[in-house]
Amino acid sequence: MSLQAAIDRALAETPPGRVVWVALSGGLDSSLLLTLAAQACRHHPRPLYALHIHHGLQSAAADFERHCRRLCSRLGVPLFVERVKVERDAGLGLEGAARQARYGAFACRVGPGETLWLAQHRDDQAETFLLAAMRGSGVRGLAGMPSGREWLGKRLERPLLARSRAELESEASRRGLRWVEDPTNTDEALDRNFLRRSVLPLLEARWPHAAAALANSARHAGEAESLIEELAERDLGALGGNLGRLAVQGLLALAPSRRRALLRHACRERGLAAPPEARLESLLSQLEARSDAQVRVDWRGAEARIWRGHLYLMPPCDPLMSGWVVGWDGRRPLESPWGKSEVGLGRVDGQPARLTLKARQGGERLRISERGGRDLKRLLQEARVPPWERERVVVVWHEQTPIAALLVPEGRWLAVAEGWSSTAGIG
Repeated sequence: MSLQAAIDRALAETPPGRVVWVALSGGLDSSLLLTLAAQACRHHPRPLYALHIHHGLQSAAADFERHCRRLCSRLGVPLFVERVKVERDAGLGLEGAARQARYGAFACRVGPGETLWLAQHRDDQAETFLLAAMRGSGVRGLAGMPSGREWLGKRLERPLLARSRAELESEASRRGLRWVEDPTNTDEALDRNFLRRSVLPLLEARWPHAAAALANSARHAGEAESLIEELAERDLGALGGNLGRLAVQGLLALAPSRRRALLRHACRERGLAAPPEARLESLLSQLEARSDAQVRVDWRGAEARIWRGHLYLMPPCDPLMSGWVVGWDGRRPLESPWGKSEVGLGRVDGQPARLTLKARQGGERLRISERGGRDLKRLLQEARVPPWERERVVVVWHEQTPIAALLVPEGRWLAVAEGWSSTAGIG
């Protein structure tokens, strides 16, 4: 099947009326993909747009943008340019930080239900497989790039992933297509360039179909990863289905490999980074710790804690600053360091009240209906609030009297004194 026929088919499989975006860098691959997509629209009309990300990392960035504007003008395709700031100190390396910025721009520009086409090809997939292998990645990393997936309510597609770079070059030459070469492509200090320019040519000199074989291995790894994810989802359901709270005994009943798969799956589904291997093994080794042990394992952007027979997976927990104080009328949305909470609190008799919110200090007592005066510490224990969450409890005061306790990040009332009523359920 010709490249044009393949893109025609890919566009025909896109639901009519759905917007299709092409990520246009200005290089050969994306310039050809946009050209093929524009021609395919003659037979299968779809709203087609190009999206160029201006990273601002090199002087040639302006040349990329100019080329993209000329190409889109010639093809009659609307072009959108997103300028991004690459966080060089994010600990991801330059390539990783640029990728993060690029996908952030994709997320902002491409709308829900729309499709984004990316121009990676088979040789890119082979390079990705080798990079993952050199990092010691598991099946998920070796699977490389999927040909298509759902992402943040959008659809990502790579319609050229089964095609070789040589085939793309031949088609571009036949069409007399112009593109811009990235000057950093010759820098073999970058791992991907080293593989592309030195390693893969050497492999193909011995095994002519090396790139195709590596890409095929990535496909097999992707199939295996799908099965692992399906099994992990079943195990999660057997443990109650709560991504952030897993029963320790249920985990211990699983084989070690299934525990690892379930924890990685739960983290990804919660939007957390999966733990590096060493941190994961450290966490698994502590599943049988004493019930009174304070187990906490953290890694970049996430942490895990064990409490009362359950493993909790969560973003890092920042306690409320001890001096935090804010006034509140009990009606307007409550602003806090964790964002806005749509909660309310008022007197039962309907009279207005000026309230003060403070970080919990310890020793507070609330008068609870039909129970009398109760220590807040005991109330939090009864509500089974984990110790780390107690550091984020806000106490609401009326004059010199504590009248309520609120877990702000969840917008959940933990206790409300008699004579007062909340507009959200008490936990």
